[in-house]
Amino acid sequence: MTTPSRPFAYLCLALSMALVGSYVALSKPLAAVLPVFLLAWMRFGIGGIAMLHWLRKPAGEPPLTPQTRRLLFLESFLGNVLFSICMLYGVSLTDAISAGVTLAAIPAAVAVMGWAFLRERVAPRTWIAVVCAVIGIALFSLSKPEHAAHAGSASGGENSQNLAWLGQLLLVGAVLCEAAYTVIGKKLTGSLGPKRITSLINLWGFALTTPVGLYMALRFDFAAVGWGTWVLLVFYALAACMWTVWLWMTGLKAVPAAQGGVFSVLLPVSAALVGVLVLGESLTGLQLLAFGIALASVLLATLPSRAALRMGRRG
Repeated sequence: MTTPSRPFAYLCLALSMALVGSYVALSKPLAAVLPVFLLAWMRFGIGGIAMLHWLRKPAGEPPLTPQTRRLLFLESFLGNVLFSICMLYGVSLTDAISAGVTLAAIPAAVAVMGWAFLRERVAPRTWIAVVCAVIGIALFSLSKPEHAAHAGSASGGENSQNLAWLGQLLLVGAVLCEAAYTVIGKKLTGSLGPKRITSLINLWGFALTTPVGLYMALRFDFAAVGWGTWVLLVFYALAACMWTVWLWMTGLKAVPAAQGGVFSVLLPVSAALVGVLVLGESLTGLQLLAFGIALASVLLATLPSRAALRMGRRG
């Protein structure tokens, strides 16, 4: 298993988060047609069929240890299943502004977890990049006009107000799950290749969602789903289960977890760009400011340090 160069790793991380933001923005019609758990089950199923050839153990790969098997399960359970549940139900019990601001803490949570569990040294410039990423994501969340309306409708319901604390707790859980996904993924890249990790955690995701997904499939009218939805579902499944995970794991193989976490700022950036270029939306001044801060965070995280430049000159 060869380690990619830093520039290629950065490119993979950026493409992964940009693709996540793109399919999140384009997959809204899917959630309107298919129940969430049925959608998740079908997503893992389609991804699994596409990655059958990735499941084969490479000749040079060591046998899976009990610890590696546990990490693969946790990677799928926390990053695929529990994150989605916490995020979806957290947003439903609070409002979009609260969700966006809370989820903006993901880069910081990744940095702290990487320091605590992987014993990674986080450079001061990386911490500054993390702060910029948090501010950039929070500004994107606050800049969307529909969030104010969502917040107003959410606060109008007495039941939502009573359970707002639970929604906030679930959103914090989503942050921790996503941070754990990055940190565990970094740990797994030390012994497994990106393709193998991607296929194995997808297999776990399919197994975990099969009971509820199969139950919903037996009660769902598939004949009512149009061909356009099926095409979008295939793209969503391949992007979510295959392409983005492979790109993310490839990048993490050469980049510390804290540095990789900064790239999550590209998720809202790409979602906003898709909204402008494909869905006919317009950018606000606050979103343009968020773009600038997001770009600054990525540049801070990826530009070589003075020591690295000096070593390069000597070489």
